[in-house]
Amino acid sequence: MPALEDQLRQIMADETAKLHAAPDLAWRVMRSSRRRRGRGRIAAVATSLAVAAAAPLYLTVAPGATQAPAAHETASASEAPAEPAIDDTPPAPSEPPSLGDLGDGKAFGRVKVGYLPDGLQWSHWSVDNGDAYTTSWNYDGDKNGFYCVQIYVYEDQAVQEIDDRVKAHRDEGEGEEVTVGDRTGYTVVQGVGEDGGKGTPTLFLNMGERRRAEIMFSPMYVKKLDGPEAVDRELKKIAEGLTAAD
Repeated sequence: MPALEDQLRQIMADETAKLHAAPDLAWRVMRSSRRRRGRGRIAAVATSLAVAAAAPLYLTVAPGATQAPAAHETASASEAPAEPAIDDTPPAPSEPPSLGDLGDGKAFGRVKVGYLPDGLQWSHWSVDNGDAYTTSWNYDGDKNGFYCVQIYVYEDQAVQEIDDRVKAHRDEGEGEEVTVGDRTGYTVVQGVGEDGGKGTPTLFLNMGERRRAEIMFSPMYVKKLDGPEAVDRELKKIAEGLTAAD
């Protein structure tokens, strides 16, 4: 194949014979060259595209620096980019802070329990939120079992929460004032039971300026007691025996 320079010289010689150069001289040389090399260029382009598809690509981001392409830039046109795996498994709940080993459960936090109905054992379960803490008792001591009696103690800043709840019950005309020894309290049935009936019998006990207690019977446990009077009697006996350990 004649070199590009030879072609240019030949055309210039032809044009010299006419004493002037054609204005499209350069374009004619390029067109002549493209016609001769057309098929080879097509094949070369196809080959280049195939190689480019198979080779990793790099994008220039600054002089002398390169950046690896995203996954979809190296994938072939017939392949969709792989979707990242999504782990929708909920995180395992963390254990709340507890009061530790309470032995028989008759002392927890900063209070002591002087009386519990017969047959109840500490459930080996408790929660300690600092100024509010709780534990419960049931028949078998299983922490995963249903509770029978639960006591929640509120101290310092948490006292306002329990006072607000008692006030709300009082304002709604729910429950009644009670006296437990030389301390005051308030009894009410909270919420609705699991069978749609009455909910949780509760006695709120004022243990001093900086401490309140919430004593609760589960609706299931109440069914084993001999009527509302027995429920009130047992709640008051627990409240009477609940004292400060500090």
